[in-house]
Amino acid sequence: MKSTVETLSPTRVRLEIEVPFAELEPSLKKAYREIGSQVNIPGFRRGKVPTAVIDQRVGRGAVLNEAVQEVIPTQILAAVREHEVKTLGRPEVEITEFADGQPLKFTAEVDVRPAITLPDLDAIEVTVDALVVSDEDVEEQLKGLRDRFATLKTVERTALVGDYVQIDLEATVDGEEVPGGSATNVSHEVGSGQLVPGLDDVLVGMGAGDSTTFTTQLVGGEHEGRDAEVAVSVKSVKDKQLPELDDEFAQLASEFDTLDELKEDLRTRLTRVKRMEQLYSARDLALKAVIDATDVPAPEGVVKDEVESRKESMNDQLQRIGASFEDYLQTEGKTEEEMDAELNEAAVEGVKVQLVLDTLADAEDIQVSDDEFGHEIVHRAQRAGMGPQQYYDQLVQAGVAGAVFGDVRRGKALGLVLERVKIVDSDGTSLSLDDLRGAVEDHEGHDHGDHEGHNH
Repeated sequence: MKSTVETLSPTRVRLEIEVPFAELEPSLKKAYREIGSQVNIPGFRRGKVPTAVIDQRVGRGAVLNEAVQEVIPTQILAAVREHEVKTLGRPEVEITEFADGQPLKFTAEVDVRPAITLPDLDAIEVTVDALVVSDEDVEEQLKGLRDRFATLKTVERTALVGDYVQIDLEATVDGEEVPGGSATNVSHEVGSGQLVPGLDDVLVGMGAGDSTTFTTQLVGGEHEGRDAEVAVSVKSVKDKQLPELDDEFAQLASEFDTLDELKEDLRTRLTRVKRMEQLYSARDLALKAVIDATDVPAPEGVVKDEVESRKESMNDQLQRIGASFEDYLQTEGKTEEEMDAELNEAAVEGVKVQLVLDTLADAEDIQVSDDEFGHEIVHRAQRAGMGPQQYYDQLVQAGVAGAVFGDVRRGKALGLVLERVKIVDSDGTSLSLDDLRGAVEDHEGHDHGDHEGHNH
């Protein structure tokens, strides 16, 4: 095999490869064996069909084609290794010359990792918001916890904002019932805006046994955009009664004996959450600063594949909830061109991040241990609801186990970025990665289920 490499751009090369016909012989024999085992020709046992008969029945061209298709990937790999090309994505192959008994000549254009000069990480400084947990923040958490332990009591009066009402609804257009526009015994919080637009306005002042109608514009279905008459009947009105904020409530809602202890625990939890927000902010800001300080061209082919991958993932998620891409665009108020532009921008940014972190990992000779890789497999398998071995086997079959390995290595490179850059908050206080990481580990190891309430 002979090969040359031509640089087309900082992110793309063209390999020209010539393979002598003699080097095709092993693949040619394999192709004859595989085709011979698949065809059924009278007078010959399957797998024992002579090559001349296969040439006559199937065609020498089909055998040559199968042999070439097997040879091309291995020859590209050999050329990549010979020229030390760091490829990205899939190559675009074009056979330029081939005839029976003659050398195979083809080209392979492929994106490559560009040469990147990394900035001095120690010279980069990022500023995150200072950590502030106010009394108002704690009171807001306490209010939410108190709401979860509220009880509903039927009252003999008309509805006010914040009350819960039991109602029947029926929507009609031109006197005909709207498909899916009727509901009975619906529990609704007055003022929440959770149901039909205009409903909360008429519910205020209505009592048990009262009925009325109002007009609303339909926002979905076959009558979308048309006005509908909605009949509403109130069956009951219930007042939301909140428990007193005292030590007894603390004992009911938590493992603490006093309200002060509960408040202090809420403050600690909020501090943890805000520390996590600082870490994620520092991560995003540090990556942006490194990329801004680095001339990173994004390979077009890799970006294109990434956009398609993101679009496919988005479509899969929409299908799982019974929606279409067109529905999503309408909800977001965007055209497909605008969405494609957003996806392209995100893909370019994502590819640049990967390139920078891969370059840093190479420069620092970052290694991934078996334990680190195994831990990531276990973590991903748990999220997928699968056993680790089953999950790993699927990765191998799909040929993406290496991608997971790359993710782990980039994660370690990102940790190195956060160790090197200077992180300060808006008050001028220096923060270490250990400070931020400790809060996250503490948060992840903490039991989230000890403040349990009752649903209405």
